[in-house]
Amino acid sequence: MIGKQFVAFLFGVLATILCLEPAAAQEWTRFRGPNGTGESEAKSIPAQWTNADYNWKVSVPGIGHSSPVLWGDHLFILSADPETAKRHTLCYDAFTGEKIWEKSYASQAHGLHKQSSYASGTPAVDEKHVYFAWASPASIMLVAMTHDGHEVWKRDLGPWSSQHGFGTSPILYDDMVILSNSQEDKDNPQSVCVMMAFDSGSGKDRWKSKCNSANTSYSVPAIFEPKNGSPQLVCTNTGDGTFALDPADGHLLWSNPCFDKRTVSSPLVKGDMIFGSTGSGGGGNYLVATQFDGKEPKQAFRMSTQAPYVPTSVARDDMLFLMSDGGIATCLDLKSGTTHWQKRVGGNYSSSLVRAHDKIYCPSMDGEIVVLAAEKEFKELGRTSLGDGIRSTPAIANGQMYLHSYSHLMSIGGPRKTASASK
Repeated sequence: MIGKQFVAFLFGVLATILCLEPAAAQEWTRFRGPNGTGESEAKSIPAQWTNADYNWKVSVPGIGHSSPVLWGDHLFILSADPETAKRHTLCYDAFTGEKIWEKSYASQAHGLHKQSSYASGTPAVDEKHVYFAWASPASIMLVAMTHDGHEVWKRDLGPWSSQHGFGTSPILYDDMVILSNSQEDKDNPQSVCVMMAFDSGSGKDRWKSKCNSANTSYSVPAIFEPKNGSPQLVCTNTGDGTFALDPADGHLLWSNPCFDKRTVSSPLVKGDMIFGSTGSGGGGNYLVATQFDGKEPKQAFRMSTQAPYVPTSVARDDMLFLMSDGGIATCLDLKSGTTHWQKRVGGNYSSSLVRAHDKIYCPSMDGEIVVLAAEKEFKELGRTSLGDGIRSTPAIANGQMYLHSYSHLMSIGGPRKTASASK
């Protein structure tokens, strides 16, 4: 009898470990997490909270809109001095908020969009290195560092020109760091637009692919895996619309030239569908669903009623959730584009949406986190004020949500751990 009880106990422990493993093992390695989907199945994030509920909250030097990325118990962000543009690369303990290291890089102050910052790009991280990118008129910098803050390599990729400043983010694919270099110069109609890939270990060039865009794209690429086909690198810009490159050498595979304005949001890949949006400060925003059948792309649907310009959308099952810059949330059928609901929730938005299981988290620019049910019927689940503005996108890992407001970094939800437990 004792033997049977012991075996039953072991099975119970094993089942618990297996249930916990996906949440514990998930890393948030780039802008909007795994492949830029903004998705997590964590059930431990509350719909609303008070200051007493934070696992920790710490001040961050400088100001920035960089989203957090995580590997294990290390959390990385980019920040910057709003006066001098000095960049701060930062690492924190994900479970305690303790600063592990900080490295600073002098830079050049320059003009920015009023909603941007000198630290609007999100790092990327793998098991060995963390990769930061920023720019000034003199140079685009791409820096690789170890998880303990030692510089491994640094690349100066040449000058940067854009009236709005720099704001895209690197991603990782196989052993490469991939970065979009999309610029605009009002006096040069042939402005630079090139996708670049570098060896992640050495920083050496792997390939460069010229794109067609008359203005800056802030879109961060994603990987699309068609049925019975090789992986593709997909991105969006004005000239090429939604397009795909071969990630091995950068050559163009196909394009759907469906956009007539700037692309700030990033592509969202779900099955054989790729969602992207375009717009301007003056309006005219719309979202296009591109479907790829393995041979050529086609437009599945176009949505222009309160479509987002800056925020990237998020999905759950057959539902697509959008937030317009002016605070109108929409749920569409992911395949047909049919509207399930559209409601004004208020506020202005530049952060992208993220989903934690059945909840959609929507950070407004004034620092209110609006939480909606990820369902076909509209339901508001909660609202929380951070007490500080936010234009970065939350990260979800370790069963916790990490938020980088203008000047603070904080953790909410999930199990609380001590410093010794996280090492």
